[in-house]
Amino acid sequence: MSRIGKLPVAVPAGVNVTIKDSLITVKGPKGELKRKIPVGVAAKLEAGQLMVSRAGDGRDERSRHGLLRALVANMVKGVSEGYVRQLEINGVGYRAEVAGSKLNLVVGLSHPVEIVLPAGIQAKSEKAKSTVNAGQDAVMLTLTGSDKELIGQLASKIRNTRPPEPYKGKGIKYFEEKLKRKVGKTGAS
Repeated sequence: MSRIGKLPVAVPAGVNVTIKDSLITVKGPKGELKRKIPVGVAAKLEAGQLMVSRAGDGRDERSRHGLLRALVANMVKGVSEGYVRQLEINGVGYRAEVAGSKLNLVVGLSHPVEIVLPAGIQAKSEKAKSTVNAGQDAVMLTLTGSDKELIGQLASKIRNTRPPEPYKGKGIKYFEEKLKRKVGKTGAS
C-alpha cells in the first residue's frame, strides 16, 4: 500500500469538504478549490478525516492513490492557511509593479513584460536587500493564494522571463534559491 496514500488527511475546523460524484470540493476561509477524482481511486470523509483508497493494485491505481492524497492535503492546507511564494529580482533598473490584476516587469528587455494574475492570486512588490550582491537593493515579489499548483506555475512563468545569470546574479530567482556563481574572464596583464 502507498505510504503517502494510506495517511489520513486531517480536516481542520472551518474547512468544509464535500465529495459528490467524482468531484472533491474544499471550502475554507481562504477560498474554494475543486478537483476531479481519477478513475480507480475513491475518497471518503469519516470523523473529521479524509481517507483515500484504491480499487486495485495496478500500477496506475497505486500511483493515483498517493497523488490524490497529496493533492487533497494541499487543497486543505491552501484553503485554511494559504501558500506564499517569494521571488527576488536583482539588477540595475529592474523592477516589478502590481497594478490591479496585472504584474508589470521591467527586467532589462527591450519591452516591459505584462503578466495577468490568475483569479485568487495576489501579488505584492517591495524593496529589499539583495541576497546575491551584498550592499545592493533588490525587489521582493510575494505571491499569495490558496492554490499551490497555480502559485507554482505563476512563479515559474515570472522566473522564466529573466532567469538569473551566474556571473553578476542579475535576473529573477526564487528567494530560497542558491545561485552557483562563476568567475568571469580575467584581464590580460
